[in-house]
Amino acid sequence: MKHDTSLPPEIYQHALEFLRIGNEAVREARAENRRRGIPNVFSVDGRLCWELPDGEITFDDPDAEPLSRRARRTGGRRSPGRL
Repeated sequence: MKHDTSLPPEIYQHALEFLRIGNEAVREARAENRRRGIPNVFSVDGRLCWELPDGEITFDDPDAEPLSRRARRTGGRRSPGRL
């Protein structure tokens, strides 16, 4: 891979610093979510995935209302805020 050397090195240094800050913020947010018992949500191959506070990884939304109860409540219609 050929690198574009037309930009000053400071640009790359700033980009690396932004990346470091962003990665640190994500680590802190994930740790805070675990402390508070909130699942961490991320994507694996384009599918939403949840890391539960106990460390379990699932593709099932832990906050989703069971389909049968939702169907009874909404008459089978999806609620506007959810896909």
